[in-house]
Amino acid sequence: MDFQIRLTPRIAAIMGALVADSAALGLHWLYDPARIAQLEKIKGLVFLQPDIENYADAKGFFAHGNKTVGDASGYGEICLLILNHLAIHGEFNRVEYQTEFRNFFGPGGAYTGYIDSPTRQTLLKLMPLTPEYFPEKSGADDDQFAALATVPVMTSVHSGSQNALLEKIEHVVRLTNHNDDAVAAAKYAASVLSAVLDGNRINDALTQALPHAGKKLEPLVTDALKMDVLNSVQAAERFGSACHVLEGVPMIVHIARHATSYQQAIEANISAGGDSCGRAIMLGAIVAAHAERQTDVNATIPFSWLAKYNKLSIAADACARLEGV
Repeated sequence: MDFQIRLTPRIAAIMGALVADSAALGLHWLYDPARIAQLEKIKGLVFLQPDIENYADAKGFFAHGNKTVGDASGYGEICLLILNHLAIHGEFNRVEYQTEFRNFFGPGGAYTGYIDSPTRQTLLKLMPLTPEYFPEKSGADDDQFAALATVPVMTSVHSGSQNALLEKIEHVVRLTNHNDDAVAAAKYAASVLSAVLDGNRINDALTQALPHAGKKLEPLVTDALKMDVLNSVQAAERFGSACHVLEGVPMIVHIARHATSYQQAIEANISAGGDSCGRAIMLGAIVAAHAERQTDVNATIPFSWLAKYNKLSIAADACARLEGV
């Protein structure tokens, strides 16, 4: 038997992102839904120890051999990094954040684990420079999911207009992903989460935010909204399950629209395979915030899942230092 605890919607969005990423780590980048379904019967889906044997004779990429249950992917670490940055500084400071990003993910930094392409290319730009020469757009021309990793935190702490939020989102995203598709996806995701935090139901938020999705993503999201029942495996076959936002965001939309609880949403995401951690950040934020706004205790983050996240105390301390969340 599990039970839930109540969080403010904004804290729920942040913790929902971090916990969802950690929950998906054990089967991250396993592109074989049939194998995942087999493993579910034996081990379950969430908070599994990364094990190369799970990937044997299956389509996938085993990247987390140095990780343990409750750890985060690189996406989750970016999410926590921006959370700590805002808790320390009180507001976003580009040069300080770029310095912290380089110090954490770069050589000699505290991070150990797989470095994805946007992160690697960003580091290559920043490492030769002193902070005063860091460019305003230091990111890679890449639309992978590092682009969405900061969005739950940036959106949750924002208190101004939507236009101001979207300007901040673009500014931060281009530090790791200097790519128009990545920016459009982040703006759409931020608009959805912002609407949910304002009290809108998920279905309305997913639709109302469409003008911010951009010309490539908008028709894909529209197609995702037309799928009548929750079937994440089928959605992955339709849209793809790799690391690109044009594949993953429609998947997020499909699952968020139909899932009736945080647990169901995160498990459906993992079942679909592929870049489950990349999708988990925004999916977890949206469904967790919505459950709290709708005061649906049975749909919120399970307490045992929160407890399994290894950096819960760090994230909780940072949230406690933020104002207005």
